[in-house]
Amino acid sequence: MTQLPHFKRDITKIILNRVTGKPNFIQAIIGPRQVGKTTAVKQVLAELNIPAEYASADLPAPPDALWIRKHWERARVLAKEAGSGVLVLDEVQKVHRWSEEVKRLWDEEVTLGSGLRVVLLGSSSLLIQKGLSESLAGRFEVLRCLHWDFKECRECFGWDLEQYIFFGGYPGAAALIKDEPRWANYVVDSLVETAVSKDVLLLNPVEKPALLRRLFILACEYGGQIISYQKMLGQLSGIVNTTTIAHYQRLLEAAYLIAGLGKYSGSKVRMRNSSPKWLPLTTTLISALSRRSFQEAKNDPAFWGRLTECAVGSCLFRLAEKSGMGLYYWREGNYEVDFILQKGKSLSAIEVKSGYVRSRLSGMDRVERRFPKIKRVVVGGDISVQDFLENPDGVF
Repeated sequence: MTQLPHFKRDITKIILNRVTGKPNFIQAIIGPRQVGKTTAVKQVLAELNIPAEYASADLPAPPDALWIRKHWERARVLAKEAGSGVLVLDEVQKVHRWSEEVKRLWDEEVTLGSGLRVVLLGSSSLLIQKGLSESLAGRFEVLRCLHWDFKECRECFGWDLEQYIFFGGYPGAAALIKDEPRWANYVVDSLVETAVSKDVLLLNPVEKPALLRRLFILACEYGGQIISYQKMLGQLSGIVNTTTIAHYQRLLEAAYLIAGLGKYSGSKVRMRNSSPKWLPLTTTLISALSRRSFQEAKNDPAFWGRLTECAVGSCLFRLAEKSGMGLYYWREGNYEVDFILQKGKSLSAIEVKSGYVRSRLSGMDRVERRFPKIKRVVVGGDISVQDFLENPDGVF
């Protein structure tokens, strides 16, 4: 088992160290498939030397609540014998009515005081969050374990900046980058299709799976661009209305494949009604679907600029998710700013300067006139792309 970089393992160790104390909360770790959630938990459990019961619901036929009860009872016995123990339920969102059963057993656990700590892992944020909020309110903490960042890939694989911008943040594909066609096939067939099939189509009602897949491909093709639902509607023959596109977008977002960033205006109503800026959550998705080689991508300034902007955007997305910030874009007429990051009442405007000429006008001066206290950050100007990816907290 490959040892994960200390950044990922430290994040997971934080949450598992919490379970060694008094078991006040269920710990929920959510994030995309194949980013090391399970590996990290197993490695840290081995280090902590705590009796543990691990079970995964990622089975051909989704199990029922009895599956949870069976593993819970086993873990409870371990905890009673040793004085403490950990139960890890992986892909728990696949169990029918999982949150109700976990609530019942957890409340029972609190009364019994067996010392059992519970960790839930999941790759569908929509279903995990729904179950947590509906049945487990006040009983859980959430940790988001997202695609790997530049420092993690550099430490684990020895990648330089250009390799990270192209190959992105899926660690499982890293061993294949010397055979680029094989790498791309693995990403599309094993990572993307598995996420779409198991985390979207299997768990949610989708009338037109082919159109959902096409929407995902278009979101990657238009990565870093602002495309209205109406324009997407013209690209997706067969979809009845923009409501369907918005619904499919939310499902793809829940599987941590893409994000549709809203326009920042200072008004929540306008943000919700704006055309989204499509952001693949790792550049892996853009590169693999494009079928371009690493060298071909570097030789195309426009394509490489788009990859760079999406690498910065995915970095900001991870920062926003983990810190509870808001991430948007800004546009007024022909003036545009790539990203707006909101932390409380503080705003940062982030423009990515990637070396290719844009047809639009720079919006930094204009947005500063609209929001005088906003902080300006030019990635590739004020701060290098590498320095930003290594320390994105500097935007505030």
